[in-house]
Amino acid sequence: MLALGFSLILGVARVLNLAHPAFYMLSAFTIYYLNQVLELSLSATYILTLLFMVSLGIAVYQLILAPVRAQTSTVLILGLVLGIAAQELMLIIFGGQFRSLVRLAPGTLQLGDAVISNQHLLALSAVLLSLLGVWFLLFKSKFGIPIRAVAQDREVANLMGIPESRIAILTMAVSVGLAVIAAAMVAPLGVIDPLMWLHPLVIVLTAVILGGLGSIKGSVISAFMLAFIEVSLVFLVPGAAFLRGTVSMIVMLAVLMFKPEGLYGVFMEGER
Repeated sequence: MLALGFSLILGVARVLNLAHPAFYMLSAFTIYYLNQVLELSLSATYILTLLFMVSLGIAVYQLILAPVRAQTSTVLILGLVLGIAAQELMLIIFGGQFRSLVRLAPGTLQLGDAVISNQHLLALSAVLLSLLGVWFLLFKSKFGIPIRAVAQDREVANLMGIPESRIAILTMAVSVGLAVIAAAMVAPLGVIDPLMWLHPLVIVLTAVILGGLGSIKGSVISAFMLAFIEVSLVFLVPGAAFLRGTVSMIVMLAVLMFKPEGLYGVFMEGER
C-alpha cells in the first residue's frame, strides 16, 4: 500500500516524496494517542486519524513540496528532512519506547501445520480491497480519466482544461489515505516506534525502482516479489532475519546498475 501511494504521487505530480513512509509512522502514533491515551473508540480513532493525516499530507504538498517539485534534488532533500523531523517530533512526544496498537481481529486460524493470526488475514483483505479501490478510482470513476491524463502528459492535460493542481492534491490525499490504512491494518502486527518508517522507506524505494518509476502496476508486482524474497530468506536461511533490509538494498542496487528503467517504467532521465 505504501509503494502504491508512493507511485501514485510520483506518477501524477512527479514528486519523489521520501517522507511518504513517515505518514505511515505518524498515522500509527496518532491511532495510538487517540485510542489508548484519549481512550476514543476505534471507529472514531480511525476516522479522525484519516481526516487529520490527509489534511496534513495536503498541507505538506501544497506548502512545501509543490512550490519546488520541478527541482528533483530539492524535493528529495525536503522529503528526507520532513521524515527525519517527524521522527524526532515523535521521539520528543512519545520517547523511544516500543508501543503496540490494538488488534482489530484477535485470535488465530489453524491451517494444517500453519497458524495464521486473524490480523494478518484482515491486513491481507485490506490490501486487496485497497488495490481494488485504486483500480476503480483510476479506471471506473469520473476522476480516473483526468488522473491518468495528468500522469501521461501534464502540459497537455493543462491545455485541455484539466485542473492539474487539484488532481495532484486528490492524488496526495489518496496516497496518504493508503498510508493510514496500512498503519491501521499492519502496524498492530508488530511494535511502533519513531524509527518504524525507515525500513518501509527502503522497501518502497526498491519496489518503485524495480517496478519502474511512476508505474503503479510495476510497484504492486515488485512489492509482492520483495515480500516473497524476504519471507523466503527468513524461513530458509537460519538467522537471516536481520538481512531483510539488506536484500532489498541489493535488489535496488542491481536494478539501478543493470536495468535502471525497471520492469514497467522508465528511469529519471527518461521520464515523460
